[in-house]
Amino acid sequence: MKQYQPNKILGFLLVVLSLFSCSSNLDFDQVNDFIADPVFIANLSSFDVPANQFMENGMEKNVTFDAQEFDVFQDSFFRKNLRQADFFFEINNTIKRPFTVDIVFLDGNNQTLHNINFDVPAFSGTENLVFQTEIFENTKLDLLKRARRMTFGIRIGPGPAINTSSSGSLKLRSSATAYLLIK
Repeated sequence: MKQYQPNKILGFLLVVLSLFSCSSNLDFDQVNDFIADPVFIANLSSFDVPANQFMENGMEKNVTFDAQEFDVFQDSFFRKNLRQADFFFEINNTIKRPFTVDIVFLDGNNQTLHNINFDVPAFSGTENLVFQTEIFENTKLDLLKRARRMTFGIRIGPGPAINTSSSGSLKLRSSATAYLLIK
């Protein structure tokens, strides 16, 4: 009679045991509960207006200009899933005059939807940064979603006269943070 080696018996038992396993029913409906909340940050607009551009024909003038259009709100996916938008503005004034910056959001018919206004103090020899954050949610967000353009207006405040040789500039940098909720 032939004797079985212990390694062969152990190997056979391991093969037999591996055929038995535990499993549970898989729930593929869990995909319906999936929620993603990505955050996107993008540059919005910027400008650098030298002091001498506030002069025209020897007279001081306010400056108004348009930024590019908001075509991102034309996308139905983005419009449907946008839950909040934060706009961040930074202004550096190196001109010895105060300014008021007006940012106006317009719809497709050039009707005003929303205004952002902030004062920028005159340059006094030290860094002169002004920060403004505008948060759009709920009703304000609905207005933003209808916006098609954004205009900037810069009004000069009282102070020393500006001429063609005046130094300094008014610089704006801005960015937008978009919070989405995808279900």
